[in-house]
Amino acid sequence: MPRLNLKGDARAGKRIGKAFESLVALQARLRAPNGCPWDREQTHDSLRTFLVEETYEVLDALDSGDPRKVADELGDLLLQIVFHAELAAEARKFDIGDVIEHIYSKMVRRHPHVFGSVRADSSAEVLKNWEQLKAKERAKSNQEAQAPAATSASILDAVPRNLPALLEAHQLTRRAANVGFDWPDVNGILAKLAEEKRELEELLASGGSRKEEIEEEVGDLLFVGVNLARFLGFDAEIALKKANRKFARRFREMERIAATRGQSLGRLSTGELDSLWNEVKSGSSGNGAGKRQKVSPV
Repeated sequence: MPRLNLKGDARAGKRIGKAFESLVALQARLRAPNGCPWDREQTHDSLRTFLVEETYEVLDALDSGDPRKVADELGDLLLQIVFHAELAAEARKFDIGDVIEHIYSKMVRRHPHVFGSVRADSSAEVLKNWEQLKAKERAKSNQEAQAPAATSASILDAVPRNLPALLEAHQLTRRAANVGFDWPDVNGILAKLAEEKRELEELLASGGSRKEEIEEEVGDLLFVGVNLARFLGFDAEIALKKANRKFARRFREMERIAATRGQSLGRLSTGELDSLWNEVKSGSSGNGAGKRQKVSPV
């Protein structure tokens, strides 16, 4: 099993090692007494928003397909990791070396089919083993923390509760699927989606339902939608983001067309709005979801 040697590694003098060391030193300099006032004011809590923002900017860069943009945004995200590690180092809790050592050891430990004698011939087997290893690690961690004996480790314990709802649903269903709790085929999920839709329709038709009941059914419908995306190999958050962009692009095209005709969307009837929407849709080619299509005014 390979071990990470942080002392005297011959590769430390190479370009990547030197570049990383320079970045760590740069952030330490910014935090130093004569450094940057803004950097010196930051805390783990104040950086939370930036961590989330940089993550989404990486996703945007990946969507763009521009390798230079991807590299730039990944650098911004890496800086956040270095920044948090520097704050911890100042508090004498851990440093960037601990961060690297922990993830290195974890990756080796969770790949016994590569660095050990465990057999895994498919991605499904790898993921199943991964979840079982994580469950054992959590159980051991609970024991070391003297957790109550009645508390049993769950594979869902590792899903952070403060995740955005779509991502949380994706993680919950993915982890359950990794141990075999999944639909045999997509038809079962589609049937469940139709069932949840029918239940919501019946609830709305009854007229006497409470808002809480309707909200619960809407949540069930959304949850199945996320599970469907996950089953098909997509991330619901990214799929919805693309749908949002498509809607915004078409709506802006509606505004543009209306303006060329001396009209305002707010003064059009529902029928006129529907007609304009369909006009915009018909002007988009089947494979042009990511491109703005010009619709000439009639």
